[in-house]
Amino acid sequence: MPTPPHQGTPHLRALATGAAVLALAAAGCSTGTSAAAPAPPAAVSQAVLEPGQDNPMIAQGVALGAGAAFYKTSGLGPKQMNAAAAEGTPESFIDTDQFAGGVLPAGVTLTEAQGMNVLRNIRENLEAQGLTLENVTTMRVFLDNAPGSDRADYAGWNRAYRQFFANTNLSSGDTELVPLGSAAPAAPLVRNPARPSRFALEVQSLPVAGWLVEVEVDAVFPAGSGPR
Repeated sequence: MPTPPHQGTPHLRALATGAAVLALAAAGCSTGTSAAAPAPPAAVSQAVLEPGQDNPMIAQGVALGAGAAFYKTSGLGPKQMNAAAAEGTPESFIDTDQFAGGVLPAGVTLTEAQGMNVLRNIRENLEAQGLTLENVTTMRVFLDNAPGSDRADYAGWNRAYRQFFANTNLSSGDTELVPLGSAAPAAPLVRNPARPSRFALEVQSLPVAGWLVEVEVDAVFPAGSGPR
């Protein structure tokens, strides 16, 4: 920890003052030529994408710059918002702000609905730290199979994911349309070019009764910013 100014020794303060004077003198002896332009800041993170794809879902990896400031969420699940469903059931975690009365449109699965709920929760968590979904570099996804099914609903999760991530065309920059359930593709809920590295796997159970989706992410603060 740096020594507070009022506790520094006199000879150290003198050395610091002398160094500052020498630096000013050197600047005054400049030949008058223009100073070199400052180097651009190093990339904080860079997604490694498979070549030849205009709209990949995830990165093969993410390269992180030296000195990057990280933020890691805990595992977050959906919020229980549907009072019309029994507490602790998968249906109770449907976002009724998006789906009135907890009624899902054609083709929208419980995992898909919960996935969107979770990603909104992730976004709120990041925004409280001054971050956005675009700052996410890594994502870990845990899925439980819905009642009556024998495997996790990866397709429903991926539709939810595309509503918030990886929904721009890398060549043109245009927004990619994404489906909600079995509806025709439409504009995503959040336009976001970020393609984090990601894994998704099925687990036997999740810590909260009724959860089908739990997600944790790593994010990197933009250059020049850091934790609050």
